[in-house]
Amino acid sequence: MTPDPRLTPARPDLAAAHLKGAVEAERFVEGGRHRVVRAAAPVTREPSPDAPLTTQVLHGETVMVYETTVEGWAWGQIEADGYVGWLPAEALGPASATPTHKVAALRAPVFPGPSIKLPPRELLSFASRVTVVRTEGKFLVTDDGGFLFARHLVPVEAREDDYVEVASRFLGAAYLWGGRSSLGLDCSGLVQVALQATGIACPRDSDMQEKALGTALDFAGDITRLRRGDLVFWPGHVAIIEDGGTLLHATAHFMSVVREPLRSALVRIEATSAPVRSIRRLG
Repeated sequence: MTPDPRLTPARPDLAAAHLKGAVEAERFVEGGRHRVVRAAAPVTREPSPDAPLTTQVLHGETVMVYETTVEGWAWGQIEADGYVGWLPAEALGPASATPTHKVAALRAPVFPGPSIKLPPRELLSFASRVTVVRTEGKFLVTDDGGFLFARHLVPVEAREDDYVEVASRFLGAAYLWGGRSSLGLDCSGLVQVALQATGIACPRDSDMQEKALGTALDFAGDITRLRRGDLVFWPGHVAIIEDGGTLLHATAHFMSVVREPLRSALVRIEATSAPVRSIRRLG
Protein backbone atom coordinates (compact mmCIF):
# COMPACT_ATOMS: atom_id res chain seq x y z
CA MET A 1 0.00 0.00 0.00
CA THR A 2 1.32 3.43 -0.96
CA PRO A 3 1.74 5.64 2.13
CA ASP A 4 -0.61 8.62 2.30
CA PRO A 5 1.60 11.67 1.53
CA ARG A 6 -0.60 13.79 3.79
CA LEU A 7 0.52 11.68 6.75
CA THR A 8 3.97 10.51 5.68
CA PRO A 9 6.98 12.82 6.13
CA ALA A 10 8.78 11.54 3.07
CA ARG A 11 9.84 13.07 -0.26
CA PRO A 12 12.19 11.69 -2.91
CA ASP A 13 14.99 13.88 -1.56
CA LEU A 14 14.24 13.78 2.18
CA ALA A 15 12.40 11.68 4.76
CA ALA A 16 12.07 11.27 8.50
CA ALA A 17 14.70 8.97 10.00
CA HIS A 18 12.10 6.61 11.47
CA LEU A 19 10.94 5.80 7.92
CA LYS A 20 14.31 4.44 6.83
CA GLY A 21 13.73 1.03 5.29
CA ALA A 22 10.05 1.78 4.69
CA VAL A 23 10.41 4.47 2.03
CA GLU A 24 13.03 5.52 -0.48
CA ALA A 25 14.72 8.92 -0.13
CA GLU A 26 18.10 10.47 -0.82
CA ARG A 27 18.64 11.21 2.87
CA PHE A 28 16.96 10.71 6.22
CA VAL A 29 16.92 13.17 9.12
CA GLU A 30 15.87 13.02 12.75
CA GLY A 31 14.04 16.35 12.78
CA GLY A 32 13.44 18.74 15.65
CA ARG A 33 10.37 19.56 17.70
CA HIS A 34 9.01 23.12 17.47
CA ARG A 35 6.08 25.02 18.92
CA VAL A 36 3.79 27.42 17.04
CA VAL A 37 4.29 30.94 18.42
CA ARG A 38 1.84 32.80 16.16
CA ALA A 39 -1.93 32.85 16.63
CA ALA A 40 -2.17 30.41 13.71
CA ALA A 41 0.05 29.32 10.85
CA PRO A 42 -0.91 28.12 7.37
CA VAL A 43 0.16 24.68 6.22
CA THR A 44 0.51 24.06 2.49
CA ARG A 45 1.76 21.34 0.17
CA GLU A 46 4.31 23.63 -1.47
CA PRO A 47 6.68 26.22 0.06
CA SER A 48 4.95 29.21 -1.51
CA PRO A 49 2.67 31.97 -0.21
CA ASP A 50 0.43 31.32 -3.22
CA ALA A 51 0.00 27.59 -2.50
CA PRO A 52 -3.51 26.45 -1.48
CA LEU A 53 -4.14 26.10 2.24
CA THR A 54 -4.39 22.47 3.37
CA THR A 55 -4.69 22.99 7.13
CA GLN A 56 -3.62 25.27 9.97
CA VAL A 57 -1.68 24.85 13.18
CA LEU A 58 -2.78 26.86 16.19
CA HIS A 59 -0.73 28.66 18.81
CA GLY A 60 1.03 26.24 21.13
CA GLU A 61 0.64 23.18 18.91
CA THR A 62 3.82 21.30 18.07
CA VAL A 63 5.42 20.37 14.77
CA MET A 64 8.28 17.97 14.08
CA VAL A 65 10.39 19.87 11.54
CA TYR A 66 12.63 17.97 9.11
CA GLU A 67 13.82 20.84 6.92
CA THR A 68 14.06 24.62 7.10
CA THR A 69 14.91 26.43 3.86
CA VAL A 70 16.89 29.64 3.39
CA GLU A 71 13.69 31.17 2.00
CA GLY A 72 12.06 30.78 5.41
CA TRP A 73 9.92 27.68 5.01
CA ALA A 74 9.73 24.72 7.37
CA TRP A 75 8.67 21.25 6.27
CA GLY A 76 7.38 18.90 8.91
CA GLN A 77 4.60 16.94 10.56
CA ILE A 78 1.97 18.25 12.97
CA GLU A 79 2.14 16.10 16.08
CA ALA A 80 -1.55 16.29 17.00
CA ASP A 81 -2.95 14.73 13.81
CA GLY A 82 0.10 13.68 11.79
CA TYR A 83 -0.51 16.07 8.90
CA VAL A 84 2.55 16.88 6.78
CA GLY A 85 3.28 20.12 4.96
CA TRP A 86 5.10 23.42 4.66
CA LEU A 87 4.62 26.40 6.97
CA PRO A 88 6.40 29.71 7.57
CA ALA A 89 9.46 29.12 9.74
CA GLU A 90 8.91 32.46 11.50
CA ALA A 91 5.71 31.02 13.00
CA LEU A 92 7.75 28.46 14.97
CA GLY A 93 9.79 28.68 18.14
CA PRO A 94 11.45 26.25 20.55
CA ALA A 95 9.27 23.60 22.13
CA SER A 96 11.01 23.83 25.48
CA ALA A 97 7.94 24.77 27.54
CA THR A 98 5.06 22.33 28.03
CA PRO A 99 1.60 23.90 27.57
CA THR A 100 -0.41 24.03 30.79
CA HIS A 101 -3.65 25.63 29.56
CA LYS A 102 -5.76 25.94 26.43
CA VAL A 103 -8.23 28.52 25.20
CA ALA A 104 -11.84 27.64 26.01
CA ALA A 105 -13.40 30.81 24.57
CA LEU A 106 -13.92 31.14 20.82
CA ARG A 107 -11.22 33.82 20.85
CA ALA A 108 -9.05 35.09 23.68
CA PRO A 109 -7.18 38.40 23.51
CA VAL A 110 -3.58 38.36 24.70
CA PHE A 111 -2.79 41.65 26.44
CA PRO A 112 0.71 43.07 27.04
CA GLY A 113 -0.20 43.82 30.65
CA PRO A 114 -2.87 43.23 33.32
CA SER A 115 -5.54 45.51 31.84
CA ILE A 116 -8.36 44.86 29.36
CA LYS A 117 -7.98 48.46 28.15
CA LEU A 118 -4.60 47.76 26.59
CA PRO A 119 -4.55 46.95 22.86
CA PRO A 120 -4.15 43.16 22.60
CA ARG A 121 -1.03 41.69 21.05
CA GLU A 122 -3.08 39.02 19.28
CA LEU A 123 -6.25 36.92 19.45
CA LEU A 124 -5.89 33.23 20.16
CA SER A 125 -8.52 30.85 18.85
CA PHE A 126 -10.36 28.10 20.68
CA ALA A 127 -8.03 25.14 21.48
CA SER A 128 -4.84 27.20 21.25
CA ARG A 129 -2.32 26.24 23.93
CA VAL A 130 -0.25 28.36 26.26
CA THR A 131 2.16 27.88 29.14
CA VAL A 132 1.04 29.74 32.26
CA VAL A 133 3.76 30.76 34.69
CA ARG A 134 1.82 32.82 37.23
CA THR A 135 -1.45 34.49 38.18
CA GLU A 136 -1.84 38.25 38.39
CA GLY A 137 -5.29 39.35 39.56
CA LYS A 138 -7.86 38.16 37.04
CA PHE A 139 -5.16 37.29 34.53
CA LEU A 140 -2.97 34.30 33.83
CA VAL A 141 0.50 35.25 32.61
CA THR A 142 2.22 33.11 29.98
CA ASP A 143 5.88 32.25 29.55
CA ASP A 144 6.18 34.82 26.75
CA GLY A 145 4.74 37.63 28.86
CA GLY A 146 1.17 37.56 27.59
CA PHE A 147 -1.78 38.32 29.88
CA LEU A 148 -4.99 36.35 29.26
CA PHE A 149 -8.25 36.67 31.18
CA ALA A 150 -8.31 33.61 33.43
CA ARG A 151 -11.86 32.62 32.49
CA HIS A 152 -10.82 32.28 28.86
CA LEU A 153 -8.48 29.41 29.73
CA VAL A 154 -8.86 25.90 31.14
CA PRO A 155 -6.19 23.35 32.10
CA VAL A 156 -4.81 21.59 29.04
CA GLU A 157 -6.17 18.24 30.24
CA ALA A 158 -9.76 19.54 30.56
CA ARG A 159 -12.34 17.83 28.36
CA GLU A 160 -15.64 19.11 26.98
CA ASP A 161 -18.68 16.86 27.44
CA ASP A 162 -20.49 17.25 24.12
CA TYR A 163 -18.76 17.71 20.77
CA VAL A 164 -22.02 18.74 19.10
CA GLU A 165 -22.39 21.61 21.55
CA VAL A 166 -18.77 22.58 20.95
CA ALA A 167 -19.35 22.66 17.19
CA SER A 168 -22.47 24.80 17.67
CA ARG A 169 -20.36 27.55 19.27
CA PHE A 170 -18.84 28.16 15.83
CA LEU A 171 -22.17 29.02 14.22
CA GLY A 172 -21.66 32.05 12.01
CA ALA A 173 -17.90 31.55 11.72
CA ALA A 174 -16.60 32.00 8.19
CA TYR A 175 -16.00 28.99 5.96
CA LEU A 176 -12.29 28.76 5.14
CA TRP A 177 -10.84 25.91 3.11
CA GLY A 178 -8.17 24.32 5.32
CA GLY A 179 -9.11 26.46 8.31
CA ARG A 180 -9.17 25.24 11.91
CA SER A 181 -9.70 28.47 13.86
CA SER A 182 -12.72 30.45 14.98
CA LEU A 183 -11.81 33.04 12.34
CA GLY A 184 -12.51 30.47 9.63
CA LEU A 185 -12.69 26.72 9.24
CA ASP A 186 -13.84 24.05 6.85
CA CYS A 187 -16.18 21.09 7.33
CA SER A 188 -13.58 18.59 8.55
CA GLY A 189 -11.81 21.29 10.57
CA LEU A 190 -15.02 21.91 12.50
CA VAL A 191 -15.45 18.19 13.20
CA GLN A 192 -11.81 17.81 14.22
CA VAL A 193 -11.76 20.78 16.59
CA ALA A 194 -15.03 19.71 18.23
CA LEU A 195 -13.99 16.08 18.72
CA GLN A 196 -10.51 16.94 19.96
CA ALA A 197 -12.09 19.21 22.59
CA THR A 198 -13.81 16.15 24.07
CA GLY A 199 -10.61 14.10 24.01
CA ILE A 200 -11.44 12.10 20.87
CA ALA A 201 -8.53 11.74 18.46
CA CYS A 202 -9.61 12.85 15.01
CA PRO A 203 -7.80 12.93 11.65
CA ARG A 204 -7.76 16.12 9.60
CA ASP A 205 -9.58 15.45 6.31
CA SER A 206 -13.11 14.17 5.80
CA ASP A 207 -12.04 10.99 3.95
CA MET A 208 -9.68 10.16 6.82
CA GLN A 209 -12.44 10.82 9.35
CA GLU A 210 -14.86 8.58 7.46
CA LYS A 211 -12.39 5.69 7.68
CA ALA A 212 -11.27 6.23 11.27
CA LEU A 213 -14.26 7.41 13.31
CA GLY A 214 -17.09 5.42 14.84
CA THR A 215 -19.00 2.59 13.19
CA ALA A 216 -21.02 2.59 9.98
CA LEU A 217 -24.78 3.03 10.26
CA ASP A 218 -27.14 1.36 7.77
CA PHE A 219 -28.87 4.57 6.76
CA ALA A 220 -30.87 3.60 3.64
CA GLY A 221 -32.31 7.10 3.44
CA ASP A 222 -34.27 6.80 6.68
CA ILE A 223 -33.52 9.99 8.61
CA THR A 224 -35.50 8.75 11.63
CA ARG A 225 -32.54 6.45 12.33
CA LEU A 226 -30.17 9.38 12.77
CA ARG A 227 -29.38 10.75 16.20
CA ARG A 228 -27.45 13.59 17.74
CA GLY A 229 -23.72 13.32 17.07
CA ASP A 230 -23.88 11.10 13.99
CA LEU A 231 -21.45 12.16 11.28
CA VAL A 232 -22.78 12.36 7.73
CA PHE A 233 -20.29 11.95 4.89
CA TRP A 234 -20.45 12.87 1.24
CA PRO A 235 -17.48 12.84 -1.15
CA GLY A 236 -15.38 15.73 0.16
CA HIS A 237 -17.80 16.85 2.87
CA VAL A 238 -18.84 15.99 6.43
CA ALA A 239 -21.60 17.31 8.69
CA ILE A 240 -22.88 16.65 12.20
CA ILE A 241 -26.42 15.66 13.11
CA GLU A 242 -27.48 18.14 15.79
CA ASP A 243 -30.89 16.56 16.32
CA GLY A 244 -33.51 14.65 14.33
CA GLY A 245 -34.21 17.60 12.08
CA THR A 246 -31.04 19.66 12.00
CA LEU A 247 -27.65 19.43 10.32
CA LEU A 248 -24.66 21.40 11.65
CA HIS A 249 -21.73 21.99 9.31
CA ALA A 250 -19.21 24.38 7.80
CA THR A 251 -20.19 24.72 4.17
CA ALA A 252 -18.91 26.60 1.15
CA HIS A 253 -22.54 26.85 -0.05
CA PHE A 254 -23.21 29.46 2.63
CA MET A 255 -19.51 30.29 3.26
CA SER A 256 -20.24 29.84 6.96
CA VAL A 257 -20.87 27.41 9.77
CA VAL A 258 -24.63 26.94 9.68
CA ARG A 259 -27.51 25.08 11.23
CA GLU A 260 -29.58 23.72 8.33
CA PRO A 261 -32.88 21.75 8.21
CA LEU A 262 -31.84 18.14 7.68
CA ARG A 263 -34.32 17.10 4.98
CA SER A 264 -33.75 20.11 2.75
CA ALA A 265 -29.98 19.92 3.26
CA LEU A 266 -29.87 16.30 2.13
CA VAL A 267 -31.89 17.16 -0.99
CA ARG A 268 -29.77 20.22 -1.78
CA ILE A 269 -26.43 18.49 -1.38
CA GLU A 270 -27.49 15.46 -3.43
CA ALA A 271 -28.74 17.74 -6.21
CA THR A 272 -25.58 19.85 -6.34
CA SER A 273 -22.92 17.30 -5.39
CA ALA A 274 -23.64 13.67 -4.51
CA PRO A 275 -25.86 11.50 -2.30
CA VAL A 276 -24.82 10.60 1.24
CA ARG A 277 -21.94 8.13 1.12
CA SER A 278 -21.98 6.97 4.73
CA ILE A 279 -23.10 7.67 8.27
CA ARG A 280 -20.71 7.09 11.16
CA ARG A 281 -21.86 6.81 14.75
CA LEU A 282 -19.51 7.52 17.64
CA GLY A 283 -20.09 5.72 20.92
